[in-house]
Amino acid sequence: MTTCIFCKISKKELPAKIVFEDSHCLAFEDIHPKAPVHLLVIPKRHIGSINEIGPEDEVLLGHLSFIARELAHQCGVEKTGYRTVINTGPNAGQSVCHIHLHLLAGRPMHWPPG
Repeated sequence: MTTCIFCKISKKELPAKIVFEDSHCLAFEDIHPKAPVHLLVIPKRHIGSINEIGPEDEVLLGHLSFIARELAHQCGVEKTGYRTVINTGPNAGQSVCHIHLHLLAGRPMHWPPG
């Protein structure tokens, strides 16, 4: 997808503060952080939202969660707590149509969210 901002970041066509990369996904700092730790974990392959996943994406989505856990450990927030969020659709706050997992930490999180 040529106009997707996250695809462009994944292809290194746009800058980002990348904190992790492997052959399946990329993690980078959110440009509008909502917490002291606010990272985005994205698949390198374009998937618009949870509504577009198929059975072939089951392992990939698990991988995104695993990487979020690893990043939480690297950031030192695994014991104090962190939140992972995948927004789906405009009413849920999805502003980029490329599935992405938010890792938020470093402050108390309230419930219900936003």
